[in-house]
Amino acid sequence: MNAAAPVVYALDANVFIEAHRRYYALDLCPGFWDCLQHYCGQARLVSVDRVRNEIADGDELARWVADAPDTLFASTADAEVVRVFGEMMSWVQSEARFMDVAKAEFARVADGWLAAYALVHGATVVTHETFDPNVRKRVPLPNVCRKFAAPYVNTFDMLRALEVRFGWAD
Repeated sequence: MNAAAPVVYALDANVFIEAHRRYYALDLCPGFWDCLQHYCGQARLVSVDRVRNEIADGDELARWVADAPDTLFASTADAEVVRVFGEMMSWVQSEARFMDVAKAEFARVADGWLAAYALVHGATVVTHETFDPNVRKRVPLPNVCRKFAAPYVNTFDMLRALEVRFGWAD
């Protein structure tokens, strides 16, 4: 009997940005950032090129991203990813509940591309966004994931599943 393949996690931009700005700042918890690189090296963690582009704003996080392994940010130029993203865009555009501004933003940001990549590659999306069936002003990534049966978790659930532990030393 074959063991189940390990879960691969696909990280949303907000995973990097929230960690950097709030609870895992690069200077306070370097172990978090080392952990991301470690699991990237084991092919357990990935993001996409469009997420990298959203982070490129010149601060310390952008420098970390620039120095990260190339394998951390996969290309979304794959024909199957493009096809699935197109299906997601069609669904978003057909949903009367989403305002036009929400539809335009979804077309512009990385969320749909990340979800499409995860779906095509059997990965679990990692995001801080939450499912909201009543939202109108934006298209939450978990709403897209549910519609297309792509699994998703938050950062802390991913870290627990990977059994990550950050130590303290003086």
